[in-house]
Amino acid sequence: MMYILENEQCRVAVNRLGAELSSFVRTDLADGTLEYIWPADPAYWGRHAPVLFPIVGRLPDNRYHHQGRPYRLGQHGFARDREFSLVRQSASALTLELRADDASRAVYPFEFALRISYRLAGTTLTIGWEVENPGAAELLFSIGAHPAFRCPLLPDESFEDYDFVFDHPVTLERHLLAGGLLSGQTAPLLHEQAVLPLRYELFTNDALVFTHFDFTHLTLRSRRSGHSVRLRFDGFPYLGLWTPRPGAPFVCIEPWQGIASATTGSPELAAKQGILHLAAGQQFLTSYSITVA
Repeated sequence: MMYILENEQCRVAVNRLGAELSSFVRTDLADGTLEYIWPADPAYWGRHAPVLFPIVGRLPDNRYHHQGRPYRLGQHGFARDREFSLVRQSASALTLELRADDASRAVYPFEFALRISYRLAGTTLTIGWEVENPGAAELLFSIGAHPAFRCPLLPDESFEDYDFVFDHPVTLERHLLAGGLLSGQTAPLLHEQAVLPLRYELFTNDALVFTHFDFTHLTLRSRRSGHSVRLRFDGFPYLGLWTPRPGAPFVCIEPWQGIASATTGSPELAAKQGILHLAAGQQFLTSYSITVA
């Protein structure tokens, strides 16, 4: 089932499956409409913008331990493949919810309530995350975003016509992955630059992964048309940028509250980098936004 949010400038579609943002269209352009979200063509990648919960990234052998027991949990967790229930909806706002059940407890032995909200105002969509711990024990989790944006946006453009534009000059090193896990190695990427031109060679060795950076906005912008997608993610400690292979006509900008496991280290979930600890009866709240132009 698809839920629609709409105003005079934009139309947004959110799927009940995974509470996934599936479409973000500008409807007020002089030359017609423009879709910004990747259409989930399985020839490249069959998702639009999955919510990553209760982990972000991969675990070694897809396994972890908690309180002496082993569990198996696939990359990015299970929320993206579960049906959410509707909490509330208006013309411009929507909240969906997923709660722990027997199926989730079999792979993740925690009580939780996960609420995903969408609020459309002008050309900005704000995505809110609320994680509540209704149980008596501490809740361990991570959560992340994985929105994929069409790149190029127009048929007469190419992937290489686009830049990542930071909100100020940055010096960045990427954290390298090995089999989807953090290898412990880094490589320099930018030095006091505000623009990173897109090219497929950037992603030869998997995603670009950044930790504890000092910027809060990132824009994907066409040098030819000027169309852009701008993400704001205040307070997020991790960020991933990804496209699967040369020729894939999209790129993901992924603000994370969590990160993939390391290739070595403890299998205990509580010891995993990026795991958040939520006491009984407490809530975790955060949000990020997408602005299209």
